[in-house]
Amino acid sequence: MEILRDTDPAVEEYYFARLREVSPSDKLALISAWCRAVQEIAIAGIRARHPGASDEEVRLRLGSLRLPRETMIEVYGWDPDEKGYG
Repeated sequence: MEILRDTDPAVEEYYFARLREVSPSDKLALISAWCRAVQEIAIAGIRARHPGASDEEVRLRLGSLRLPRETMIEVYGWDPDEKGYG
């Protein structure tokens, strides 16, 4: 099973063998950490593109990257088409 196209098959096999040894709770912790890291990268990108944005604006722009436009308007009163996405 070739999943990582740019990775040597032996390295890929080693990776997946090690991954099978990780406990479910440790896998959940890893996924949680990865999600936090992705969110921090997204926030850094928003702050780079909108240096004067308040924390609230950053939160709304982050939401606009995750939620449908209709939800952003209905729940937060933020129209990403007007005010911009992340």
